[in-house]
Amino acid sequence: MSHKGLRRRPARTAVAVAAALVAVSFGSVPFGSAQAAEDHARGLSATIRYTEFGIAHIVAHDYASLGYGQGYAAAGDNLCAIGEGMLGLDGRRSRFFGKDAAPTNTLSLASTNLASDLYFTGLNDSHVVDRLVDQPAPLGPEPGVRAMVRGYAAGYNAVLAEGGHTSCAGAAWLRPMTELDVYRRAYAWGLALGQSGTPDGIAAQPPTEDTPQADPHAAVPVSAPDLSGPGSNAVALGRDATANGRGISIGNPHLPWGGDFRFTQAQLTIPGRLDVSGASLLGLPMITLGHTGTLAWSGTIADAATPFTLFELKLVPGTPTSYLVDGRPEPMRRRDITVDVAQPDGTVRPETHTQWWTDRGPVVTSFRGLPVQWTTERAYALADPNAQNMRMLNWLFETAHARDVADLRSALRTTQGSPMFNILAADAKGDTIFSGMTVVANVTDEQARRCDTALGQQTFPKSGLAVLDGSRSDCAWATDRDAVQPGIFGPSNLPVQQRADYLANSNESYWLANATAPSASYPRVLGPSATERNVRTRDTLTEITDQLAREPFTRQSAQDLVLSNRMYAAELAVDGTVAMCRNLPGGHAVDSSGTTVDVGAACQALAGWDRHGNIDSRGALLFSRYWTRVARAAGLWLTPFDVNDPVRTPNTLDTANPLLPKALADAVDELRAAGIPLDAPLGEHQYVQVGQRRVPIGGGRGETGSFNVIASQWDPANGYDAIGAHLGQNSTSYLHVVAFNGTQCPDARTLLTYSQSADPTSPHANDQLDLFSRKQWVTDRFCQRDILASPVLRTVHIGTDG
Repeated sequence: MSHKGLRRRPARTAVAVAAALVAVSFGSVPFGSAQAAEDHARGLSATIRYTEFGIAHIVAHDYASLGYGQGYAAAGDNLCAIGEGMLGLDGRRSRFFGKDAAPTNTLSLASTNLASDLYFTGLNDSHVVDRLVDQPAPLGPEPGVRAMVRGYAAGYNAVLAEGGHTSCAGAAWLRPMTELDVYRRAYAWGLALGQSGTPDGIAAQPPTEDTPQADPHAAVPVSAPDLSGPGSNAVALGRDATANGRGISIGNPHLPWGGDFRFTQAQLTIPGRLDVSGASLLGLPMITLGHTGTLAWSGTIADAATPFTLFELKLVPGTPTSYLVDGRPEPMRRRDITVDVAQPDGTVRPETHTQWWTDRGPVVTSFRGLPVQWTTERAYALADPNAQNMRMLNWLFETAHARDVADLRSALRTTQGSPMFNILAADAKGDTIFSGMTVVANVTDEQARRCDTALGQQTFPKSGLAVLDGSRSDCAWATDRDAVQPGIFGPSNLPVQQRADYLANSNESYWLANATAPSASYPRVLGPSATERNVRTRDTLTEITDQLAREPFTRQSAQDLVLSNRMYAAELAVDGTVAMCRNLPGGHAVDSSGTTVDVGAACQALAGWDRHGNIDSRGALLFSRYWTRVARAAGLWLTPFDVNDPVRTPNTLDTANPLLPKALADAVDELRAAGIPLDAPLGEHQYVQVGQRRVPIGGGRGETGSFNVIASQWDPANGYDAIGAHLGQNSTSYLHVVAFNGTQCPDARTLLTYSQSADPTSPHANDQLDLFSRKQWVTDRFCQRDILASPVLRTVHIGTDG
């Protein structure tokens, strides 16, 4: 970076070298070619003002230059993380990191680098992204999106050409970015809940006559929801819930702290045309979650919806790679996928595996533990509507230009580009919205009843997964008149609520976004209605209604809610647990090994605990280790779920349940074996390791009902590692509270828990982490006067020749 006021222009020779390297990998596609990369990098310029904690405020006069500034700023802090993400999307991890290692924090759930590489190489060889990008808008990128993508790639390449990325300097896998890389990343995000969640099952081999035949009528086990998985909270407070009658937005996504899942903060400004600030997913232009002067929004992953389906294929007798549709044979398409694999002796050899694809999607032989074996009679194809979705960036682009809730709703309706994100927003007029307008396969309940196979008849009521009869053309997805893409629900058939008090979501379905106003029901694929809510949803709604019973929300009380670290499961269960514990004969319980354990001190620790997950809370660690063992068990509550009282039920712990004393004894064993006192302060043993120091972290796992989710991983020797190995657990990541105040300068606070930079040598690698530990926030600098008033202001001018 240059000193303040000095104009910096990356040398043309460096840009030319970068473009030449691009030609090696992507010379076959126009927007990934060397000539395009060099031509598109000309004539770009932007000004970046850095304020506290390295937050970049980027000003440009056109979209391409704005993208250039954003790409430059993102790469300045995270070039190695973005570059490694590109390596994964290239399908080249096995070439550099070996085929058996797990691909941590990448946009697939592959178990090994090889499985990940085969999946992404297969996509790249198919040129599906190229074809989708070549479409005109609305199916393909809008002109403004294309310009920002072009600039973003050029900005990354400028930083790469400058050098200085010390943590991966000289790495053989580093290469320049093309526009295609950006689109591939956006496309992979769209597939994260569906197709890219099962890469291991795609490399399927045809059966032989000796292949065992699966029983499609066999019972399918369905587990209770895993509350430790991906999660987020978002709250939109309207005029009837705030002290000044204007909107407040609370954003609290929970994602892994490393790799492709990181956020980076920025403000993007084109004077007179665009002014938006917030957090962006790493490697992508635009703002993903944030605010303008009059609108703020956040989102949650729509975990409760099932956007994809399986199709059960009836195979042609004697030809297991052909299937029947209305009695006519359709051949599967064989794809031989070759990836380079590093060998133990240091050499690299190609390895080829076969995939089989159908018009519905890839043939899969494993999917979420279901019996989907490929036999001589049947096979299963995974159909994901997001495989045809190249509209995510259009949605973000239009959202950034929205002025109020009405504009945001219009952006969602016209782009139909949100692949899996529920959106909650509030505006300066005090209006709020919950939008479940995501890309979901158009399968009504009637169609599922008519077309589900024996397997689907089990999965659909339980999880919303339809397993449709692929031998009938009348079982194909329907298309709504207002859908921009064939086979999906149109906006008129997707859940949307607008209110003046509040709306909230914690990854559950649309049904209970407001405690007093349950939604009407929608098709089961969009999530369950009139069913028990998880403890995090119940905590969110309880904290909102408790605050409103005291007084309306202000910006400060909204911040207090986010980091209250209240554990709703403790409020439901601790009193009963203490009573159970104190009634045990002699204060003893029998653990899972059959050993009698003295749990008297555990009774005392839980009785004295404040029911919170603050770093000084004594007893929180014990409760977490105990409750993790029982949270998903049946028969916990004496008062069952009541659809007319969904926030407060179920309740009243069944203290006669024999699982409770056993789980408590096991938790006591665990802490004592680790040398941890039962009433140890949480922060001494829930932490993030930074070099030689531990940074204490408050919050709790999803099972505890904590709004501030920290998906801690237990280390028997040391206690909780608050973000798990390789930064791979879903935890509070980006936070914002945006309160409108009648001016164009919202009263906002933000926090990026893991800080701006993934480079450990950066001064902004952990500076916000320490704030998070202390429950401190960053004051948002949105208006020009506030940016210029920053005591650490540093201005950089960047540009290319042209």
